[in-house]
Amino acid sequence: MSERVAVDVAVGVLLERDAAGREGRFLLTSRPEGKVYAGYWEFPGGKLEAGESVEQALKRELHEELGITIGAAHPWKIELMDYPHARVRLHFCKVFDWSGEFEMREQQAMAWQALPVQMQPVLPGTIPVLQWFAAERGHEGPTHLG
Repeated sequence: MSERVAVDVAVGVLLERDAAGREGRFLLTSRPEGKVYAGYWEFPGGKLEAGESVEQALKRELHEELGITIGAAHPWKIELMDYPHARVRLHFCKVFDWSGEFEMREQQAMAWQALPVQMQPVLPGTIPVLQWFAAERGHEGPTHLG
């Protein structure tokens, strides 16, 4: 079997911050009907198009999916995931600034969450992020239900 080429995906980890700058709740969205893993919860984002940087792709995708315009995307971590349908290289970026009203343009759902995440099922590629949050925040116990 030949080695599958990884698809680069920009992922936005939208975070609320309190007055002291501490990171709080984060945004998860559900995968729309008709897509692989429909109904699973994930951080929003999408594939890079030819010639796009991670930040450019993230700005485009979040505008297309959520109707918002993001400010700076802060590169955070990269995770390689092997799904049955594709091998993806997930470029996670923290986003603290955005403008516009959230519009679910793909009829997906959105939810602001804290640890442990209440929405289920959670996409496998989302779980490492929850573990990173737990490590950063000193969270003990499960990061999500299910």
